[in-house]
Amino acid sequence: MASVKIILRKEEKADGTSPLAIRITKDRKTSYIYLNYSIHPKYWDENLHQVKRTYPNHVRLNNYLLKKLSEATDWALEVESKKDQSSAKTVRNKIKPSTGATFFPQSQSYLDNLKKSGKYNQYTADKPRIGHFKDFLKNEDISFADLSIGLLERFVVYLKSGYKSTKGKKPISARTVANHLAVLRSVFAHASKNEVVTKEQSPFGKGGIKIKFPDSNKVGLSPEDLESLENVELPDPYHHHCRNLWLISFYFAGMRVSDALRLKWSDFQNDRLHYSMGKNDKGGSLKVPEKALLILQQYEHLRKHKDDLIFPELKGVDLHDDFITQRTIAFKTSAIDKCLRLHVAPAAGINKKLTMHIARHTFGSLAGDAIPIQMLQKLYRHSHVSTTIGYQQNFIHKDADEALDAVINKSRIQPKPGA
Repeated sequence: MASVKIILRKEEKADGTSPLAIRITKDRKTSYIYLNYSIHPKYWDENLHQVKRTYPNHVRLNNYLLKKLSEATDWALEVESKKDQSSAKTVRNKIKPSTGATFFPQSQSYLDNLKKSGKYNQYTADKPRIGHFKDFLKNEDISFADLSIGLLERFVVYLKSGYKSTKGKKPISARTVANHLAVLRSVFAHASKNEVVTKEQSPFGKGGIKIKFPDSNKVGLSPEDLESLENVELPDPYHHHCRNLWLISFYFAGMRVSDALRLKWSDFQNDRLHYSMGKNDKGGSLKVPEKALLILQQYEHLRKHKDDLIFPELKGVDLHDDFITQRTIAFKTSAIDKCLRLHVAPAAGINKKLTMHIARHTFGSLAGDAIPIQMLQKLYRHSHVSTTIGYQQNFIHKDADEALDAVINKSRIQPKPGA
């Protein structure tokens, strides 16, 4: 039968490393499968045919080599059991990684899947992040074997120092750095599903790069700002409409703009709103507040049938095409946010940045710790209460404020009796 071994090839690259390969010998003829790993010869154990312990991530690499060796051996046994007269080259072709098994072909496949799944927002966010990684590598492709912890750490330094773009150097936040690493992790997971790599090869997670997202500062409107927004006169019809959308989002427990724009007249029955949240498909119903009902009545004249959309932004859009729908929502939301920021907020005397998403933060801020967390979970439509706790901790200040006052008041020097 064929002889199968892991070897370090003799040819040397410019950086002093040599490629690892599976050597298949049958009938005195030899063929090689290169494994997309190159290491310095000092790290290779010729006797054990494995990487020495002094090599960084030696356990992960040796596990990968063992898996590939096992696959090659299995194919050789299958050839022998079938009494196949196949050559070493045939065995090689059985286990050689398929075309496109390197990082950027897999990243393109990952992006294509996002697009086919209609995930416009994630697609448009992740595509440039992959582009920045490609710029970092000077447009050279890379094997997953070379996607090491050290390489990722250098990429982080590259991002933090200001990656080069068409506009020169651009400063980048810690959250944006985390988002870049998260995309690379997603591409790795995608390649793992395609059986291009194994989970053990991942440079993320235990023993590897840990992605930590910094806490974001979520600030909503004050009760005074909200009252001003509700009562301000807005003669311009579009400004008035944008304010209506914001208030609808707030009145329905911080409903996301993507769900607000999808609202249909048929979603309202028996003075209740019945809808499934687009983000997690979680269904439920809410009472229609009187203030929300007054806003909805302003759009009755545009209603043509019971399943008609209430608001005009998505009318004429094929809602079955998720990618086009999400793209349209993104464009419309950008225009609405601009209107809120440049026209509505100044008219209402609001100094904070006003966007549609601030409606969700405002609901959370005003709810504070006054509502049981389980009820907030239901209103937010979170699948897990831990998500609600994580989100709501941005708006719960009572205990911390009281603790701060207690310490400060205690630190005051008490006057002596009779002084």
